[in-house]
Amino acid sequence: MVLLETTTVCTLKLVQSSQLPDARGRDASAAGRDAPAAAGLERPWDRLDSALAAAIVPELPAIAAEIIDEIGRVVPDYRRPLEGAFGHNLRAGVQEALEQFLELISRPGPQAVALREVYVGLGRGELRSGRGLDALQSAYRVGARVAWRRMSSVAQRAGADAATVSLLAESMFDYIDEISAQSVEGYAQAQAEVAGEQQRFRQRLVRLLVSDDPPEAGLLAAAATSAAWPPPRVLAALVTRDEDVSRLTARLGAEVIGARVGELTCALVPDPDAPGRREQLFAALPDETAALGPPVALADTRRSFTLARDALALVDAGILPGGGPLAVEEHLVTLLLARGPSLIEELARRRLAPLLPLGTGSRERLQTTLAAWLREQGNVAAVAVALDVHPQTVRYRLARLRELFGPALEDPDARFELELVLRAPRPPGAAAAVG
Repeated sequence: MVLLETTTVCTLKLVQSSQLPDARGRDASAAGRDAPAAAGLERPWDRLDSALAAAIVPELPAIAAEIIDEIGRVVPDYRRPLEGAFGHNLRAGVQEALEQFLELISRPGPQAVALREVYVGLGRGELRSGRGLDALQSAYRVGARVAWRRMSSVAQRAGADAATVSLLAESMFDYIDEISAQSVEGYAQAQAEVAGEQQRFRQRLVRLLVSDDPPEAGLLAAAATSAAWPPPRVLAALVTRDEDVSRLTARLGAEVIGARVGELTCALVPDPDAPGRREQLFAALPDETAALGPPVALADTRRSFTLARDALALVDAGILPGGGPLAVEEHLVTLLLARGPSLIEELARRRLAPLLPLGTGSRERLQTTLAAWLREQGNVAAVAVALDVHPQTVRYRLARLRELFGPALEDPDARFELELVLRAPRPPGAAAAVG
């Protein structure tokens, strides 16, 4: 009857203990059991007689061997020859876990679980091996079941009562919770290190691609491999002043990589011309002042970056609109004209010289009318609508312009140069230079 009661109690505890922690940490019950340890209070094994540990010690080699065999049989990822580092680590982990458990029983007190580095290392090793935590957690569950079954048998042969056997079970599963939590911690540490290392490689790759002297193909391929970033056939550079690179790339998508380049942040966007891609990017940055460069081949990444950077500078100058992202492709003429300001000013002085003798108000009105007339290809009604004036006012101003400019207004080359001058980017409120 005692054995039946003991088995029932311990089976319930085994079911509870199988709820091992996931990657976020231990479950609430395990966290609750940590509170006494943190406060230096009694743990379950502190109430066990050290004589019980002494009775179990001779059985340790057989218990360890059975645990290893059972893990290999039950856990698919560990179903392989126990050779090399894998076999060594598994045997060492099992043996040291059993020895440490008995040590805790033999020397009761508030001490922390020793050999922490072993189980943190096991968690780290799972990540390095390309596995999740499921296999290791399954191994812990298998180990707990076998150890409990063998140790409870020894305890009963040694004359332990039901309460002692039950406490032994509680101690075993509490202990397994602790070492599995340490493995979870090790796995999380390794994940953070890998992510940080990958982020550094990706930032280096971005800077290589936008540098003045792009690397040769072999070095570029090696850098992309280290960054775990498949090089796209086509990409575009998105430039912003947002200093939080991680936040920006997370908003733009997992395939986007970024880095600080000088005082700017550059994000590289693969396949920017995919259907709906631009809309998706801009929706992710609704209030972000940013410039998306034109699509280019990987080797031409710097060209996309340079154009996006220049467009952002024009936004800062008030020449291009801010308050949201813009596509450089839609502002290429503005960029072109902005790249030769001294030439544009020289052309303005020559072509707009007839307006120089006029007062400021008259000059600005005629200049605005001339720009609208050229843009609307001589359509007086359209010019009147654009300027919000009466068509007769437009006709009067055009007559005045013809007096001042003479046959130049009928010369295609002169009209082209006039339109270039009048369309040239300049800060709000600034007029074209005429003298």
